Amino acid sequence: MWKIQLFKLNYDGRESQAVKDVVDSGWITMGEKTKAFESAFSTVHNDVLCTAVSSATAALHMSLLALGIKEGDEVIIPALTFVADINVVRIVGATPVLADCESYDDWNISARTIEKVITSKTKAVIVVHFAGYPCQMDEIVKLCKEKGIALIEDCAHAPGAKYKGQAVGTFGAYGCFSFFTNKNLSVGEGGMLTTKDKDLDQQAKYFRSHGMTALTLDRHKGRAITYDVAQSGLNYRIDEMRSALGLVQLDKLADANKKRKALVERYVDRLSDVKGITLPFLALENIEAVYHIMPILLDEGIDRVALIGKLKEDGIQSSIHYPAFKDFTAFKDIGLNEAPTAEDIAKRELTLPLYPTMSLDEVDLVCNSLVEFLKK
Repeated sequence: MWKIQLFKLNYDGRESQAVKDVVDSGWITMGEKTKAFESAFSTVHNDVLCTAVSSATAALHMSLLALGIKEGDEVIIPALTFVADINVVRIVGATPVLADCESYDDWNISARTIEKVITSKTKAVIVVHFAGYPCQMDEIVKLCKEKGIALIEDCAHAPGAKYKGQAVGTFGAYGCFSFFTNKNLSVGEGGMLTTKDKDLDQQAKYFRSHGMTALTLDRHKGRAITYDVAQSGLNYRIDEMRSALGLVQLDKLADANKKRKALVERYVDRLSDVKGITLPFLALENIEAVYHIMPILLDEGIDRVALIGKLKEDGIQSSIHYPAFKDFTAFKDIGLNEAPTAEDIAKRELTLPLYPTMSLDEVDLVCNSLVEFLKK
């Protein structure tokens, strides 16, 4: 159906072989491949402590549980983000509070927009490095320390991204990464929870696997006969097939992110002077982005649905990142605060195709279709 998809897997025979090797080994639940994946991921992210899990949502949930977030607490989240962030806050019984985007040029939340909504009940902040562009972390870290607020980084869009040379996912109490199909590092389902604190790392590992002090692998290897349960926990384990895929994808990550950068630069070259659209994130300083998606902002009055239809007619898939929370049935009547910039962006944002195996010619085809619509 699509001539140019929104996303394509950056896979070759290495991924297939990695999965086959795991299946042939006879051990498919969490084991040595997972340990190797955690170790390799740590190396790429400033030697942070790593816990591989079943999803970034699991990592976010575990973070809130480990930090003791509960009913009566408030957790600040971006007003422009995926529903996972608001869902995990509500699941633990806390109240989500929305921080607005910093500006129309920087869609991330900032220390300024966070501070506006801090109250005596604020116990944590979840920042999102939107589209793979890191937040301005110095000011955010300083604010959280001054206020005694826990900082969690949602790095679902940003494996390998850096702020002032430091990897995202290493600034807060926890970092939460996604390896969902359309992410820069893709294994289908999966995630990573990172921390620099050994106690928080142990908490994470307990929450990942039922609070058990010894894993199935330990008993299989004869390293343990039985186990204790140190605390209540969940089953948020990743499996060996996904960890094997993760190792291959991690080996490709730096090169894939460079290819994404080249594609975004082509988009910027073609679209920066086009009337009717604005490109965000062009003036950010002190960051190394990883270009997860290609978002644009349509001028007011441009029919987004009609534009999506035009792109579809030309065989080009597009998307929206993200609808406003208040547009979802689950959140219409829970008393969310206003976030006018984010809510306006949500009405006018459009995401164009971007993936490492995309060609510059394909970028040009997307731009030609977009420009043709805007000239009408």
